[in-house]
Amino acid sequence: MALMDRFPRHMFSTRGWGLLGAGAVSVLAAQVMGRRDLLALAILLLVLPLLSLAGTRVLKPRFQVYREFNPSTVETSARTTVRLAVARTGSGAGQAVMEEHLPARFGESPVFRFPAHSAVGGTSRYEYHLRSGKRGQFLIGGVTAEFSDPFGLSLHRHAIDDGDILTVTPAAVELPVTGLAGARGNDGVTATRIRANPSDDDVMTREYRHGDPMRRVHWAATARHGALMVRQEESVTTPEATVILDQRLAAYPHGVFSHGTDSGLAGGTDRNGHELVTCDAFEWAVTAAISISTHLSERNYSLRFLDAEGGPAFRQSPSAPDPEAEEYSGASGLQSVAESLAAIQLAGPHHNRRDMSAGSRHGAPAVAETGPQPFGDRLMDKLSAHRLRGPILAILGSLSLAEARALSPAAGFGANAFAIVVADRIQDAGGVLEALRLGGWRAVAVSASTALPAAWAAFDQDEAGMLSAAADVRRGAGGRR
Repeated sequence: MALMDRFPRHMFSTRGWGLLGAGAVSVLAAQVMGRRDLLALAILLLVLPLLSLAGTRVLKPRFQVYREFNPSTVETSARTTVRLAVARTGSGAGQAVMEEHLPARFGESPVFRFPAHSAVGGTSRYEYHLRSGKRGQFLIGGVTAEFSDPFGLSLHRHAIDDGDILTVTPAAVELPVTGLAGARGNDGVTATRIRANPSDDDVMTREYRHGDPMRRVHWAATARHGALMVRQEESVTTPEATVILDQRLAAYPHGVFSHGTDSGLAGGTDRNGHELVTCDAFEWAVTAAISISTHLSERNYSLRFLDAEGGPAFRQSPSAPDPEAEEYSGASGLQSVAESLAAIQLAGPHHNRRDMSAGSRHGAPAVAETGPQPFGDRLMDKLSAHRLRGPILAILGSLSLAEARALSPAAGFGANAFAIVVADRIQDAGGVLEALRLGGWRAVAVSASTALPAAWAAFDQDEAGMLSAAADVRRGAGGRR
C-alpha cells in the first residue's frame, strides 16, 4: 500500500492504479506465455480505468451551492457562522468529498462528504465557524468536489462555486461619557423654540411620527382629533458631527506594511486577496473612527466623513457600500461606516498629470494639474457649508507644522473642534499641537499603543487639565487599547 500511495491521486484511486498495474503485468505475462485469453483480460484491466476516467471528465455531476454568513458582517475577534447548502442539479449519483477553501489565516479548510447523513430533499447542509482577528474582506470558498465513478476507479476534482466575500469590520472600543458634544438634551437633540405668538394657548400641532419623544405629546389636541398629536412649538434638529479621517500614506511614514508583511496589528485583505496597505498607527486611527462613530451615533448624532482633501472619506475603500457618500445617520448609517472601514487602507499622493497640449507644442513648459491639497480650500468649503451644526473631529497622522497651520482655522466652522494626532513620537508633536490649539482645536497626541478611552477622556479637561491628561496619555502609552 505504501507503494500505491506514491502514485498521483487526482486521476485514479488506489483501486484504479491497482487495475492498471495488474493489466500491465497481464500484458507481459500474455507475451511470455502466449496466452490470448490472458491478453484479453489485460486489455479489460487497462481499458476499464481509462473509460471510468473519461466518464468522470465528460459526465461530471453538477452542484449548486448556497452560502450564508450569520452575521453577514462580523467584527474582528467575533465569531460568524457559515452555513452551506449543497444540492446536486444534474444527473449522477454516488458520493463526493468536498472541501471549502479558506484563506490561510482561518486555519485548516473544512472537508465534508456529500450527501450528508442528514440530507433532506436532495440538499445537504453543513455548518462551521470562523473568527478573524484582523479587519478586511476575505474570499470564503469556493467549494471543490472530488468524486469518482461508480466502480471507484478514477477521481476528478473541480470547483463547483466561486465563493463569497466575508466582510470583517473593526470592533468599536467603548468610550467614556464626556462633555465633548456640548450642551445637548437627554435625547441628543438641539431644541430651538419657535412661537407664532407669545400665548401658550396658541400651539401648533401635527400628527405623531415614529421617534417623537412622548414629552411633546399634546393631550388636548389628541383628545380632539382622536389620534396622537405632538406640539410644534419646538423645532428639533438632529446634531451633526463631522469626522476628518487622515488616510494619506505620507502621514504614516514609519512602519507601513503590505502584501503579506507581518506586524503586530497587520491588516487583513481586500476582496481580491491583496494585503491592505496599513500600519499600527493607521489601525489605531481606524479603531478610533469606528469607536467615535458608535459613541456619537448612540447619542443621536448624524455623521459626515471627509478625508484630508475634503472629499468623501471612503471613496477609495473597496468595502464601502456607497464610496461617494459623506453623510450617515441611524443604525444603518453606522453599519455603512463600519463596512466602509473594513478594507480602508493608506493611499498615496495623487499623481499630477501634465498638459501636453498647445503649451508644450509651442515650447512652453508643461503645466501640472494639481488636485485638491490636504487641508486646503475644498475641505474648508465643505466645513463652511455645515458651519456650527456640531463638533468637528479630526483623526490625523503625523502632520508637518505647515499642515497644522493650514488646518488650524477649520476649528471655527464647528461648535467644538477636537483633533487626535497619531504620532510615532508623541514628544515631537508639541509644535503641531500648539498650532492647532491656536486656531481653537482641542488637540492631543497619541501613539499606536495609547489606550483609546484615555485619549478620548483627555478632551473633557480644561486647558490645564488637558495638558495634564496628555501627559498621562504619554505615560500610559503602553496600555491596552
